[in-house]
Amino acid sequence: MTMGTKSDVPPVARRPVLDGDWVTLAHGAGGKASAALIEQVFFEAFGTPAAARGTDAATLTVPGGRLAYSTDSYVVNPLRFPGASIGDLAVNGTVNDLAVSGARPAWLSAAFIIAEGLPLAELRAVAADMRAAADRAGVTIVTGDTKVVPREAADQLFITTSGIGLVPPTRHLGADRIRVGDRVLLSGPIAGHGMAVMIARGNLALHAPITSDSAPVNRLVEALYAAVPAEDVRWMRDPTRGGLGTVANELAAASGQGVLLDDDAIPVQPMVRGACDMLGIDPLYVANEGCFVAVVAPESADGGAEALRAAGAAQAGVIGEIVDSLPGIVAIRNAFGGTRLVDTLVGDPLPRIC
Repeated sequence: MTMGTKSDVPPVARRPVLDGDWVTLAHGAGGKASAALIEQVFFEAFGTPAAARGTDAATLTVPGGRLAYSTDSYVVNPLRFPGASIGDLAVNGTVNDLAVSGARPAWLSAAFIIAEGLPLAELRAVAADMRAAADRAGVTIVTGDTKVVPREAADQLFITTSGIGLVPPTRHLGADRIRVGDRVLLSGPIAGHGMAVMIARGNLALHAPITSDSAPVNRLVEALYAAVPAEDVRWMRDPTRGGLGTVANELAAASGQGVLLDDDAIPVQPMVRGACDMLGIDPLYVANEGCFVAVVAPESADGGAEALRAAGAAQAGVIGEIVDSLPGIVAIRNAFGGTRLVDTLVGDPLPRIC
């Protein structure tokens, strides 16, 4: 397949279809089934404006400025895995959703659904992990709630966190700001988190020293904004459920432009790639919890990547570009010049990884 010239065929509106009469695990996996559920149940019920759909946080205009407000729930199994725990994820996930919305995260709330029988020592350890993660990110957990349910009603511990951040007046992000020729930046290696969780479950007969990448990205986002003009940062997301492949498809669908990725430029740790190969899983679709994707103006791409590396993201770099030859489509190019399409999965091969 070759890229060719600009297509005369308009982008295809790929509205997800909600099939069946029951909720399934696929509806919570971050793929097409999840998109259909959210679009046709919650967006329709709540009257969510089209401009706010598919973003990581709502940006709210209040007297004196703008706020970003985000919420997320964490049901990862097991509760603890190499490199992190459900407590780290609960903080980092919400901090990162705020950061990639252009906000400076400030305050979090935390709600806990606890199954009877959970050891108090484990609950204390998770709370300590959350405090440590909040301190690293520079945020404060200011309020919360606790519910205890019978052991058969929940699996150990579920956590919901919400966060508020302040959006500087010069920062405006959105798929409508993307232009042909813009570059795609990635702040770090992909697929480590999902594989770390899967191996920690112990049911794959696979052993490898893989750790989750769970970490706050707000300081990296600030480094990017400090290095390039704010108007050159067009769009950002953190590729959690569904991974980089799903986020790239969301970008293509929202902007109507094509996303062309370079296979050799996307960092994957050798041990992680080997584990994915053994399981027959494409790293593009494996969840991450400590990196982000940004679209920036071409003249700011190299400076932005250098700033991320200087801030500690050693493998940050340009991984692709926005093209007009593949409207609404994602493709990945290999070192030999060949390309393949990257679609969105219906479900997720790695359930309950966040």
